[in-house]
Amino acid sequence: MKRFRGTGVAIVTPFKNDSSIDFAALGRVVNHVISGGVNYIVVLGTTGESVTLSKDEKKAVLAYVVEAVDNRVPIMAGFGGNNTQDVINGIKHANLCGVDAILSVSPYYNKPSQRGLVQHFKEIATCSPIPVFLYNVPGRTSSNISAETCLELAHECENIIGIKEASSDMAQVMRILKGKPENFLVVSGDDMVTIPFIAAGGSGVISVLANAFPGPCSELVNHALKSNFKSAREIHYKFLDIIELLFVEGNPSGVKAMMNIMNICPNNLRLPLVPVSRPVYTKIQKAIEEVNRS
Repeated sequence: MKRFRGTGVAIVTPFKNDSSIDFAALGRVVNHVISGGVNYIVVLGTTGESVTLSKDEKKAVLAYVVEAVDNRVPIMAGFGGNNTQDVINGIKHANLCGVDAILSVSPYYNKPSQRGLVQHFKEIATCSPIPVFLYNVPGRTSSNISAETCLELAHECENIIGIKEASSDMAQVMRILKGKPENFLVVSGDDMVTIPFIAAGGSGVISVLANAFPGPCSELVNHALKSNFKSAREIHYKFLDIIELLFVEGNPSGVKAMMNIMNICPNNLRLPLVPVSRPVYTKIQKAIEEVNRS
């Protein structure tokens, strides 16, 4: 479980101008975040635009990342959706060699009941040959995994080892932290609340910002986990404006603009997502300049 304590980064999927996957840029992203000190990588998540990748592209991206990481850090791979059997089939037919855990988002659009969520995740946990992380992001899915549902799964499913919590409901987070098994990990899915999340007992963050700034993100989390909140706050407030700009026109539009400015990857997305507007791009440029000067 300790492999997923600290700073995870939900990496982007770079695209060329023709919208094909830019594997050379993906390799740069992997090396950039590992050299910055992140503890693990999350591939095929929301930030990776996984919903616009074909099945063959997902297999290719996962295989490339596993090879590029080369056992330097653990890997968590996204396998989620609103069709339980399709998720299970995807896991069964995937090459999970080199993958340490699965991240499975709460079903979207269907709006299942809590009983439906329990059964959905139990089926996934039963079929998965590697540990499973739940992913709760009701702002995107309209399907909240309640604290009670999370705790039921945590206590009854040995193969479910943690949750990425992005509900922005700290009361819910604290109910999970209070009632969870000792080894169950509760990880923030929101860069903005990493410090209060860890202060309440959380295990770290799966970060978007760490795509661009892996070093400061890792340093912040390390300080917070050691209860050195003064130093953690200094880093957080230094990046406060940049964190807000990440999401002002959607994710990963904001972080891809940042990484383009930093010459890490192209500023290309797949429809229906589009690059940030020119005014926001200019704000991001100025924010990065200010951070680099400070």
